[in-house]
Amino acid sequence: MTAEKFTTRAAPATGEHKLFNAADDLLLHNLSAGRGDKIAVIDQNGAYSYTQLVQRVNRFANLLVQSGIAMEQRILLCLHDSIDFHTCFLGAIKAGVVPVPVNTLLSADDYKYMLNDTRARLLVFSEQVREAIEPQINTHRFLDKTLISGTPGMPGYECLDDALADMPEHFETAPTRPDDAAFWLYSSGTTGRPKGVVHAQTDLRATADHFATEILAVNEKDLIFSAPKLFFAYGLGNALTFPLAAGATVVLLAGQPTAESVAGIIDSHQPSLFFSVPTLYSMMLNTGNIPSRDKLRLRACISAGEALPEAVLEQWCQRTGVDILDAIGSTEMLHMFMSNRPGEVRPGSSGKPLAGYELRLLDDEGLPVADGEIADLYVSGPSSALGYWNQRNKTAETFQGHWVKTGDKYYLDSDGYYIYCGRSDDLIKVGGVYVSPMQVENTLLSHPAVNEAAVVGAMDDDRLLKPKAFVVLADGTEASVELAAELISFVRAQLPAFKRPRWVEFIALLPKTATGKIQRYKLR
Repeated sequence: MTAEKFTTRAAPATGEHKLFNAADDLLLHNLSAGRGDKIAVIDQNGAYSYTQLVQRVNRFANLLVQSGIAMEQRILLCLHDSIDFHTCFLGAIKAGVVPVPVNTLLSADDYKYMLNDTRARLLVFSEQVREAIEPQINTHRFLDKTLISGTPGMPGYECLDDALADMPEHFETAPTRPDDAAFWLYSSGTTGRPKGVVHAQTDLRATADHFATEILAVNEKDLIFSAPKLFFAYGLGNALTFPLAAGATVVLLAGQPTAESVAGIIDSHQPSLFFSVPTLYSMMLNTGNIPSRDKLRLRACISAGEALPEAVLEQWCQRTGVDILDAIGSTEMLHMFMSNRPGEVRPGSSGKPLAGYELRLLDDEGLPVADGEIADLYVSGPSSALGYWNQRNKTAETFQGHWVKTGDKYYLDSDGYYIYCGRSDDLIKVGGVYVSPMQVENTLLSHPAVNEAAVVGAMDDDRLLKPKAFVVLADGTEASVELAAELISFVRAQLPAFKRPRWVEFIALLPKTATGKIQRYKLR
Protein backbone atom coordinates (compact mmCIF):
# COMPACT_ATOMS: atom_id res chain seq x y z
CA MET A 1 0.00 0.00 0.00
CA THR A 2 1.55 3.31 -1.02
CA ALA A 3 0.55 6.84 -0.10
CA GLU A 4 0.89 8.04 -3.70
CA LYS A 5 -2.35 6.42 -4.81
CA PHE A 6 -4.49 8.66 -2.61
CA THR A 7 -5.55 12.27 -3.00
CA THR A 8 -6.30 14.68 -0.20
CA ARG A 9 -9.70 15.66 -1.50
CA ALA A 10 -12.19 14.89 -4.21
CA ALA A 11 -12.39 17.61 -6.84
CA PRO A 12 -15.90 18.53 -8.01
CA ALA A 13 -17.10 17.37 -11.38
CA THR A 14 -16.31 20.77 -12.91
CA GLY A 15 -12.57 20.17 -12.41
CA GLU A 16 -9.92 21.44 -10.04
CA HIS A 17 -9.47 24.87 -11.66
CA LYS A 18 -13.14 25.73 -12.03
CA LEU A 19 -15.16 27.74 -9.56
CA PHE A 20 -16.76 25.99 -6.62
CA ASN A 21 -18.44 27.47 -3.54
CA ALA A 22 -19.53 25.29 -0.63
CA ALA A 23 -22.44 27.55 0.37
CA ASP A 24 -23.97 27.50 -3.09
CA ASP A 25 -23.38 23.76 -3.32
CA LEU A 26 -25.40 23.12 -0.15
CA LEU A 27 -28.17 25.66 -0.73
CA LEU A 28 -29.07 26.32 -4.34
CA HIS A 29 -29.99 22.77 -5.37
CA ASN A 30 -32.84 22.92 -2.84
CA LEU A 31 -34.38 25.90 -4.62
CA SER A 32 -34.02 24.35 -8.07
CA ALA A 33 -35.59 21.14 -6.72
CA GLY A 34 -38.69 23.05 -5.61
CA ARG A 35 -37.93 22.97 -1.87
CA GLY A 36 -37.98 26.74 -1.41
CA ASP A 37 -41.02 26.61 0.91
CA LYS A 38 -39.83 23.53 2.79
CA ILE A 39 -38.63 24.06 6.35
CA ALA A 40 -34.83 23.93 6.50
CA VAL A 41 -34.09 24.98 10.09
CA ILE A 42 -36.09 24.98 13.33
CA ASP A 43 -34.60 26.83 16.29
CA GLN A 44 -35.90 28.19 19.59
CA ASN A 45 -37.40 31.22 17.83
CA GLY A 46 -39.22 29.51 14.99
CA ALA A 47 -38.92 27.77 11.63
CA TYR A 48 -37.19 28.98 8.47
CA SER A 49 -37.74 27.79 4.91
CA TYR A 50 -34.98 27.15 2.41
CA THR A 51 -35.89 30.39 0.63
CA GLN A 52 -35.66 32.35 3.88
CA LEU A 53 -32.32 30.73 4.71
CA VAL A 54 -30.88 31.62 1.30
CA GLN A 55 -32.08 35.20 1.68
CA ARG A 56 -30.47 35.50 5.13
CA VAL A 57 -27.22 34.04 3.81
CA ASN A 58 -27.18 36.55 0.95
CA ARG A 59 -27.91 39.43 3.32
CA PHE A 60 -24.97 38.48 5.51
CA ALA A 61 -22.66 38.13 2.50
CA ASN A 62 -23.67 41.65 1.43
CA LEU A 63 -23.08 42.89 4.98
CA LEU A 64 -19.53 41.56 4.89
CA VAL A 65 -18.75 43.21 1.56
CA GLN A 66 -20.27 46.52 2.66
CA SER A 67 -18.21 46.31 5.86
CA GLY A 68 -15.02 46.15 3.81
CA ILE A 69 -14.18 42.54 4.66
CA ALA A 70 -12.39 40.95 1.73
CA MET A 71 -12.05 37.42 0.41
CA GLU A 72 -9.81 35.15 2.52
CA GLN A 73 -10.02 37.38 5.59
CA ARG A 74 -11.41 35.71 8.72
CA ILE A 75 -14.40 36.34 10.95
CA LEU A 76 -14.96 34.74 14.37
CA LEU A 77 -18.34 33.17 15.21
CA CYS A 78 -19.10 32.48 18.87
CA LEU A 79 -22.69 31.43 18.40
CA HIS A 80 -25.19 29.11 20.03
CA ASP A 81 -27.04 26.75 17.70
CA SER A 82 -29.61 28.84 15.86
CA ILE A 83 -30.48 30.13 12.40
CA ASP A 84 -27.83 32.81 12.95
CA PHE A 85 -25.06 30.19 12.85
CA HIS A 86 -26.20 28.95 9.44
CA THR A 87 -26.65 32.54 8.26
CA CYS A 88 -23.16 33.71 9.23
CA PHE A 89 -21.23 30.54 8.44
CA LEU A 90 -22.69 30.09 4.96
CA GLY A 91 -22.91 33.83 4.25
CA ALA A 92 -19.20 34.20 4.90
CA ILE A 93 -18.31 31.26 2.65
CA LYS A 94 -20.53 32.66 -0.10
CA ALA A 95 -18.59 35.94 0.10
CA GLY A 96 -15.26 34.12 0.02
CA VAL A 97 -14.64 35.18 3.63
CA VAL A 98 -13.41 32.49 6.04
CA PRO A 99 -15.69 31.85 9.06
CA VAL A 100 -14.12 30.42 12.21
CA PRO A 101 -16.75 28.96 14.58
CA VAL A 102 -15.50 28.61 18.16
CA ASN A 103 -16.68 26.92 21.32
CA THR A 104 -19.16 29.01 23.33
CA LEU A 105 -17.88 27.58 26.63
CA LEU A 106 -14.36 29.01 26.54
CA SER A 107 -12.69 31.61 28.74
CA ALA A 108 -11.91 35.23 27.93
CA ASP A 109 -8.24 34.24 27.52
CA ASP A 110 -9.17 31.58 24.95
CA TYR A 111 -11.12 34.13 22.89
CA LYS A 112 -8.23 36.57 23.10
CA TYR A 113 -5.91 33.90 21.70
CA MET A 114 -8.30 32.98 18.88
CA LEU A 115 -8.95 36.59 17.86
CA ASN A 116 -5.21 37.17 17.66
CA ASP A 117 -4.55 33.88 15.88
CA THR A 118 -7.23 34.44 13.22
CA ARG A 119 -6.74 38.21 12.92
CA ALA A 120 -10.52 38.29 12.66
CA ARG A 121 -12.05 41.40 11.12
CA LEU A 122 -15.55 40.71 12.46
CA LEU A 123 -16.87 39.03 15.60
CA VAL A 124 -20.43 37.71 15.88
CA PHE A 125 -21.44 36.33 19.27
CA SER A 126 -24.52 35.19 21.15
CA GLU A 127 -25.68 37.32 24.03
CA GLN A 128 -25.23 34.34 26.39
CA VAL A 129 -21.42 34.54 26.01
CA ARG A 130 -21.24 38.31 26.44
CA GLU A 131 -19.38 38.16 29.75
CA ALA A 132 -16.41 36.25 28.32
CA ILE A 133 -16.41 38.12 25.00
CA GLU A 134 -16.78 41.67 26.31
CA PRO A 135 -13.15 42.10 27.44
CA GLN A 136 -12.02 41.43 23.85
CA ILE A 137 -14.01 44.18 22.18
CA ASN A 138 -11.95 47.21 21.09
CA THR A 139 -8.69 45.50 22.13
CA HIS A 140 -7.61 43.77 18.88
CA ARG A 141 -5.97 45.71 16.07
CA PHE A 142 -7.62 43.71 13.27
CA LEU A 143 -11.14 43.55 14.76
CA ASP A 144 -13.21 46.27 13.07
CA LYS A 145 -16.78 45.24 13.79
CA THR A 146 -18.81 43.35 16.40
CA LEU A 147 -22.36 42.05 16.11
CA ILE A 148 -24.51 40.41 18.75
CA SER A 149 -27.00 37.63 18.08
CA GLY A 150 -29.96 37.86 20.40
CA THR A 151 -32.12 40.56 21.92
CA PRO A 152 -32.34 43.66 19.70
CA GLY A 153 -31.51 46.98 21.26
CA MET A 154 -28.90 45.77 23.77
CA PRO A 155 -27.05 48.96 24.76
CA GLY A 156 -23.61 49.31 23.23
CA TYR A 157 -24.01 46.58 20.61
CA GLU A 158 -25.29 46.34 17.07
CA CYS A 159 -27.78 43.52 16.70
CA LEU A 160 -27.22 41.05 13.88
CA ASP A 161 -30.89 41.12 12.80
CA ASP A 162 -30.82 44.93 12.64
CA ALA A 163 -27.64 44.86 10.58
CA LEU A 164 -29.19 42.38 8.13
CA ALA A 165 -32.48 44.22 7.75
CA ASP A 166 -31.34 46.72 5.13
CA MET A 167 -29.11 44.37 3.16
CA PRO A 168 -30.11 43.12 -0.33
CA GLU A 169 -31.50 39.59 -0.63
CA HIS A 170 -29.37 38.80 -3.68
CA PHE A 171 -25.62 38.32 -3.85
CA GLU A 172 -23.19 37.38 -6.58
CA THR A 173 -21.16 34.49 -5.22
CA ALA A 174 -17.44 35.10 -4.73
CA PRO A 175 -15.19 33.38 -7.31
CA THR A 176 -13.90 30.68 -4.97
CA ARG A 177 -12.16 27.52 -6.19
CA PRO A 178 -12.24 23.94 -4.85
CA ASP A 179 -8.98 24.15 -2.89
CA ASP A 180 -9.56 27.64 -1.48
CA ALA A 181 -9.82 27.82 2.29
CA ALA A 182 -13.52 27.82 3.15
CA PHE A 183 -13.53 27.77 6.97
CA TRP A 184 -11.50 26.90 10.02
CA LEU A 185 -12.31 24.80 13.06
CA TYR A 186 -10.17 24.77 16.18
CA SER A 187 -8.87 21.48 17.49
CA SER A 188 -9.71 20.62 21.08
CA GLY A 189 -6.32 21.69 22.36
CA THR A 190 -5.83 18.70 24.70
CA THR A 191 -2.07 18.78 23.98
CA GLY A 192 -1.60 22.54 24.18
CA ARG A 193 -3.10 25.61 22.57
CA PRO A 194 -5.88 24.83 20.08
CA LYS A 195 -4.79 24.62 16.46
CA GLY A 196 -6.68 26.30 13.61
CA VAL A 197 -7.61 23.48 11.21
CA VAL A 198 -8.08 24.89 7.70
CA HIS A 199 -10.67 23.18 5.48
CA ALA A 200 -11.25 23.64 1.75
CA GLN A 201 -14.42 24.43 -0.17
CA THR A 202 -15.03 20.79 -1.21
CA ASP A 203 -14.63 19.23 2.23
CA LEU A 204 -18.24 19.72 3.37
CA ARG A 205 -19.57 18.00 0.25
CA ALA A 206 -17.14 15.11 0.71
CA THR A 207 -18.49 14.36 4.21
CA ALA A 208 -22.07 14.50 2.96
CA ASP A 209 -21.39 12.13 0.07
CA HIS A 210 -19.39 9.56 1.99
CA PHE A 211 -21.22 9.42 5.32
CA ALA A 212 -24.63 11.07 5.12
CA THR A 213 -25.55 9.56 1.76
CA GLU A 214 -23.65 6.27 1.64
CA ILE A 215 -24.01 5.20 5.28
CA LEU A 216 -27.17 6.93 6.56
CA ALA A 217 -29.08 7.46 3.30
CA VAL A 218 -30.15 10.92 4.52
CA ASN A 219 -33.01 12.24 2.38
CA GLU A 220 -35.45 15.14 2.25
CA LYS A 221 -37.96 13.31 4.45
CA ASP A 222 -35.56 13.20 7.40
CA LEU A 223 -35.74 15.43 10.44
CA ILE A 224 -32.31 15.58 12.06
CA PHE A 225 -31.32 16.42 15.64
CA SER A 226 -27.71 16.69 16.79
CA ALA A 227 -26.87 17.06 20.47
CA PRO A 228 -23.22 17.96 19.64
CA LYS A 229 -23.06 21.65 18.83
CA LEU A 230 -22.48 23.27 15.46
CA PHE A 231 -19.09 24.71 16.41
CA PHE A 232 -17.68 21.16 16.62
CA ALA A 233 -16.72 19.31 13.45
CA TYR A 234 -19.11 16.49 14.40
CA GLY A 235 -22.05 18.82 15.01
CA LEU A 236 -21.32 20.95 11.93
CA GLY A 237 -21.76 17.95 9.68
CA ASN A 238 -24.80 16.62 11.51
CA ALA A 239 -26.78 19.85 11.81
CA LEU A 240 -25.67 21.90 8.81
CA THR A 241 -23.96 19.95 6.04
CA PHE A 242 -26.08 16.78 6.03
CA PRO A 243 -29.59 18.28 6.19
CA LEU A 244 -28.82 20.94 3.58
CA ALA A 245 -27.10 18.48 1.24
CA ALA A 246 -30.17 16.21 1.35
CA GLY A 247 -32.90 18.85 1.50
CA ALA A 248 -33.90 17.65 4.95
CA THR A 249 -34.91 19.59 8.08
CA VAL A 250 -32.80 20.14 11.19
CA VAL A 251 -33.98 21.07 14.68
CA LEU A 252 -31.51 22.99 16.86
CA LEU A 253 -31.09 23.17 20.62
CA ALA A 254 -29.58 26.50 21.66
CA GLY A 255 -28.30 25.59 25.13
CA GLN A 256 -26.12 22.79 26.39
CA PRO A 257 -27.63 19.33 25.87
CA THR A 258 -28.83 17.64 29.04
CA ALA A 259 -30.63 14.33 29.31
CA GLU A 260 -33.87 16.20 29.95
CA SER A 261 -33.55 18.82 27.18
CA VAL A 262 -32.50 16.25 24.58
CA ALA A 263 -35.35 13.92 25.52
CA GLY A 264 -37.70 16.88 25.20
CA ILE A 265 -36.57 17.56 21.62
CA ILE A 266 -36.87 13.88 20.68
CA ASP A 267 -40.35 13.71 22.22
CA SER A 268 -41.71 16.96 20.75
CA HIS A 269 -40.10 16.94 17.27
CA GLN A 270 -39.70 13.17 16.73
CA PRO A 271 -36.50 13.25 14.66
CA SER A 272 -35.65 10.36 12.38
CA LEU A 273 -31.88 10.72 12.91
CA PHE A 274 -30.26 11.44 16.28
CA PHE A 275 -26.55 12.23 16.70
CA SER A 276 -25.00 12.16 20.15
CA VAL A 277 -21.97 11.15 22.23
CA PRO A 278 -21.52 8.14 24.54
CA THR A 279 -21.74 10.24 27.71
CA LEU A 280 -25.15 11.63 26.78
CA TYR A 281 -26.54 8.24 25.76
CA SER A 282 -25.40 6.93 29.14
CA MET A 283 -26.94 9.90 30.99
CA MET A 284 -30.28 9.39 29.26
CA LEU A 285 -30.26 5.71 30.16
CA ASN A 286 -29.32 6.35 33.79
CA THR A 287 -31.88 9.11 34.31
CA GLY A 288 -34.66 7.41 32.36
CA ASN A 289 -35.03 10.41 30.04
CA ILE A 290 -35.95 8.40 26.96
CA PRO A 291 -39.34 8.71 25.27
CA SER A 292 -41.28 5.46 25.07
CA ARG A 293 -40.90 3.35 21.95
CA ASP A 294 -44.33 4.25 20.63
CA LYS A 295 -43.32 7.95 20.56
CA LEU A 296 -40.05 7.42 18.71
CA ARG A 297 -39.63 7.93 14.97
CA LEU A 298 -35.90 7.23 15.02
CA ARG A 299 -34.52 5.13 12.19
CA ALA A 300 -30.87 5.53 13.24
CA CYS A 301 -28.79 6.83 16.15
CA ILE A 302 -25.15 7.78 15.70
CA SER A 303 -22.36 8.10 18.25
CA ALA A 304 -18.89 9.63 17.97
CA GLY A 305 -16.46 11.73 19.98
CA GLU A 306 -15.33 8.72 22.00
CA ALA A 307 -15.69 4.95 21.70
CA LEU A 308 -19.17 3.70 22.61
CA PRO A 309 -19.17 1.23 25.53
CA GLU A 310 -20.79 -2.07 24.64
CA ALA A 311 -23.04 -1.89 27.70
CA VAL A 312 -24.47 1.47 26.58
CA LEU A 313 -25.13 0.13 23.09
CA GLU A 314 -26.92 -2.92 24.46
CA GLN A 315 -29.08 -0.98 26.93
CA TRP A 316 -30.03 1.67 24.37
CA CYS A 317 -31.09 -0.93 21.84
CA GLN A 318 -33.16 -2.73 24.50
CA ARG A 319 -34.91 0.47 25.53
CA THR A 320 -35.53 2.01 22.11
CA GLY A 321 -35.30 -0.83 19.61
CA VAL A 322 -32.80 1.26 17.61
CA ASP A 323 -29.11 0.47 17.18
CA ILE A 324 -26.42 3.08 17.75
CA LEU A 325 -23.91 3.32 14.91
CA ASP A 326 -20.54 3.98 16.52
CA ALA A 327 -18.19 5.92 14.25
CA ILE A 328 -15.00 7.93 14.39
CA GLY A 329 -13.91 11.17 12.77
CA SER A 330 -11.67 14.09 13.65
CA THR A 331 -11.42 17.83 13.19
CA GLU A 332 -8.57 17.22 10.74
CA MET A 333 -10.81 14.94 8.63
CA LEU A 334 -13.89 17.14 9.31
CA HIS A 335 -16.27 14.26 10.01
CA MET A 336 -16.43 10.46 9.95
CA PHE A 337 -13.94 8.32 8.07
CA MET A 338 -14.94 5.00 9.68
CA SER A 339 -18.28 3.70 10.93
CA ASN A 340 -20.51 0.77 11.73
CA ARG A 341 -23.28 0.24 9.17
CA PRO A 342 -27.03 -0.21 9.67
CA GLY A 343 -27.64 -3.91 10.17
CA GLU A 344 -23.89 -4.54 10.55
CA VAL A 345 -23.13 -3.25 14.03
CA ARG A 346 -20.12 -4.85 15.74
CA PRO A 347 -20.27 -3.92 19.46
CA GLY A 348 -16.97 -2.55 20.73
CA SER A 349 -15.73 -1.55 17.27
CA SER A 350 -15.59 1.65 15.22
CA GLY A 351 -16.68 -0.33 12.17
CA LYS A 352 -14.94 -0.22 8.82
CA PRO A 353 -13.60 2.65 6.64
CA LEU A 354 -16.03 4.64 4.55
CA ALA A 355 -15.88 4.37 0.77
CA GLY A 356 -13.25 6.82 -0.47
CA TYR A 357 -11.16 6.57 2.71
CA GLU A 358 -8.13 4.34 3.33
CA LEU A 359 -6.74 3.32 6.72
CA ARG A 360 -3.46 1.84 7.78
CA LEU A 361 -1.96 0.75 11.10
CA LEU A 362 1.74 1.44 11.63
CA ASP A 363 4.08 0.69 14.51
CA ASP A 364 6.52 3.14 16.11
CA GLU A 365 8.97 2.59 13.25
CA GLY A 366 6.32 3.35 10.65
CA LEU A 367 5.94 -0.27 9.54
CA PRO A 368 2.63 -2.13 8.98
CA VAL A 369 1.53 -4.51 11.73
CA ALA A 370 -0.25 -7.87 11.65
CA ASP A 371 -3.97 -8.16 12.36
CA GLY A 372 -4.63 -8.08 16.09
CA GLU A 373 -1.63 -5.87 16.91
CA ILE A 374 -2.23 -2.43 18.42
CA ALA A 375 -0.71 0.39 16.37
CA ASP A 376 -1.11 4.01 15.27
CA LEU A 377 -4.03 4.73 12.94
CA TYR A 378 -3.45 6.76 9.77
CA VAL A 379 -6.22 7.87 7.40
CA SER A 380 -6.33 9.21 3.85
CA GLY A 381 -9.46 10.62 2.26
CA PRO A 382 -11.23 13.46 0.44
CA SER A 383 -12.12 15.63 3.47
CA SER A 384 -8.58 15.99 4.84
CA ALA A 385 -7.77 19.52 5.99
CA LEU A 386 -5.21 21.70 4.24
CA GLY A 387 -3.20 21.85 7.48
CA TYR A 388 -2.90 23.89 10.66
CA TRP A 389 -2.82 27.67 10.45
CA ASN A 390 0.68 29.08 10.99
CA GLN A 391 1.93 25.89 12.68
CA ARG A 392 4.34 24.33 10.20
CA ASN A 393 5.95 21.79 12.53
CA LYS A 394 2.66 20.45 13.88
CA THR A 395 1.27 20.31 10.35
CA ALA A 396 4.25 18.20 9.29
CA GLU A 397 3.76 15.85 12.25
CA THR A 398 0.08 15.22 11.50
CA PHE A 399 -0.27 15.65 7.73
CA GLN A 400 2.24 13.22 6.23
CA GLY A 401 1.85 13.31 2.47
CA HIS A 402 -1.69 12.14 1.74
CA TRP A 403 -1.94 10.55 5.19
CA VAL A 404 -3.20 12.03 8.43
CA LYS A 405 -1.86 10.64 11.70
CA THR A 406 -4.93 10.47 13.93
CA GLY A 407 -3.24 10.00 17.31
CA ASP A 408 -5.53 7.00 17.95
CA LYS A 409 -4.45 3.41 18.66
CA TYR A 410 -6.39 0.58 17.00
CA TYR A 411 -6.11 -3.03 16.03
CA LEU A 412 -7.84 -4.87 13.18
CA ASP A 413 -9.81 -8.00 14.07
CA SER A 414 -10.15 -11.10 11.93
CA ASP A 415 -13.40 -9.84 10.33
CA GLY A 416 -11.97 -6.50 9.21
CA TYR A 417 -13.44 -4.40 12.03
CA TYR A 418 -11.29 -1.75 13.70
CA ILE A 419 -11.17 -1.90 17.50
CA TYR A 420 -10.38 1.33 19.35
CA CYS A 421 -7.73 1.08 22.06
CA GLY A 422 -7.43 4.71 23.12
CA ARG A 423 -5.40 7.78 22.31
CA SER A 424 -1.69 7.20 21.84
CA ASP A 425 -0.93 8.85 25.18
CA ASP A 426 -3.59 6.76 26.96
CA LEU A 427 -2.17 3.28 26.31
CA ILE A 428 -0.54 1.51 29.25
CA LYS A 429 2.43 -0.78 28.66
CA VAL A 430 2.39 -3.50 31.34
CA GLY A 431 5.25 -5.99 31.29
CA GLY A 432 6.08 -4.95 27.72
CA VAL A 433 2.51 -5.50 26.47
CA TYR A 434 0.06 -2.71 25.61
CA VAL A 435 -3.14 -2.57 27.67
CA SER A 436 -6.09 -0.69 26.17
CA PRO A 437 -7.91 1.46 28.77
CA MET A 438 -11.09 1.00 26.73
CA GLN A 439 -11.10 -2.77 27.18
CA VAL A 440 -10.74 -2.53 30.96
CA GLU A 441 -13.30 0.29 31.14
CA ASN A 442 -15.87 -1.67 29.13
CA THR A 443 -15.43 -4.62 31.47
CA LEU A 444 -15.95 -2.41 34.52
CA LEU A 445 -19.04 -0.84 32.94
CA SER A 446 -20.68 -4.26 32.73
CA HIS A 447 -20.74 -4.41 36.55
CA PRO A 448 -24.08 -3.14 37.95
CA ALA A 449 -22.34 -0.90 40.52
CA VAL A 450 -20.47 1.12 37.88
CA ASN A 451 -21.93 4.14 36.10
CA GLU A 452 -18.73 5.45 34.47
CA ALA A 453 -15.10 4.36 34.48
CA ALA A 454 -11.72 5.59 33.26
CA VAL A 455 -8.45 3.68 33.38
CA VAL A 456 -4.97 5.22 33.35
CA GLY A 457 -1.44 4.13 34.14
CA ALA A 458 -0.04 4.62 37.63
CA MET A 459 3.28 3.66 39.23
CA ASP A 460 3.42 0.86 41.79
CA ASP A 461 5.96 0.65 44.64
CA ASP A 462 8.57 -0.69 42.22
CA ARG A 463 8.04 2.28 39.84
CA LEU A 464 6.39 0.04 37.27
CA LEU A 465 3.34 1.16 35.31
CA LYS A 466 0.09 -0.62 36.16
CA PRO A 467 -3.62 0.09 35.39
CA LYS A 468 -5.58 2.22 37.85
CA ALA A 469 -9.36 2.65 37.59
CA PHE A 470 -11.38 5.75 38.48
CA VAL A 471 -15.02 4.80 38.96
CA VAL A 472 -18.24 6.79 39.21
CA LEU A 473 -20.74 4.59 41.01
CA ALA A 474 -24.34 4.01 40.03
CA ASP A 475 -26.99 5.86 42.03
CA GLY A 476 -27.60 4.29 45.42
CA THR A 477 -24.25 2.46 45.52
CA GLU A 478 -21.80 3.26 48.30
CA ALA A 479 -18.04 3.22 47.91
CA SER A 480 -16.09 0.77 50.06
CA VAL A 481 -12.82 -1.12 50.21
CA GLU A 482 -14.78 -4.32 49.68
CA LEU A 483 -16.42 -3.00 46.51
CA ALA A 484 -13.05 -1.90 45.12
CA ALA A 485 -11.70 -5.40 45.66
CA GLU A 486 -14.80 -6.89 44.08
CA LEU A 487 -14.35 -4.75 40.93
CA ILE A 488 -10.70 -5.77 40.61
CA SER A 489 -11.70 -9.46 40.89
CA PHE A 490 -14.55 -8.89 38.43
CA VAL A 491 -12.13 -7.62 35.76
CA ARG A 492 -9.59 -10.35 36.51
CA ALA A 493 -12.23 -13.02 35.93
CA GLN A 494 -12.92 -11.73 32.40
CA LEU A 495 -9.55 -10.44 31.17
CA PRO A 496 -5.94 -11.61 31.42
CA ALA A 497 -4.67 -10.98 34.94
CA PHE A 498 -2.10 -8.36 33.91
CA LYS A 499 -4.92 -6.12 32.56
CA ARG A 500 -6.78 -5.90 35.86
CA PRO A 501 -6.65 -2.55 37.68
CA ARG A 502 -4.35 -2.66 40.68
CA TRP A 503 -6.23 0.17 42.33
CA VAL A 504 -9.81 1.48 42.18
CA GLU A 505 -10.56 5.05 43.21
CA PHE A 506 -14.16 6.22 43.51
CA ILE A 507 -14.87 9.77 42.33
CA ALA A 508 -18.01 11.86 41.83
CA LEU A 509 -17.32 13.00 38.26
CA LEU A 510 -14.85 12.16 35.51
CA PRO A 511 -13.04 15.13 33.92
CA LYS A 512 -14.28 15.63 30.37
CA THR A 513 -13.94 17.97 27.44
CA ALA A 514 -16.91 19.96 26.15
CA THR A 515 -17.50 17.16 23.63
CA GLY A 516 -17.76 14.54 26.37
CA LYS A 517 -14.34 12.95 25.91
CA ILE A 518 -12.72 11.70 29.11
CA GLN A 519 -9.59 13.70 29.92
CA ARG A 520 -7.42 10.84 31.12
CA TYR A 521 -4.35 13.07 31.28
CA LYS A 522 -5.98 14.92 34.18
CA LEU A 523 -6.50 11.64 36.00
CA ARG A 524 -2.87 10.71 35.35
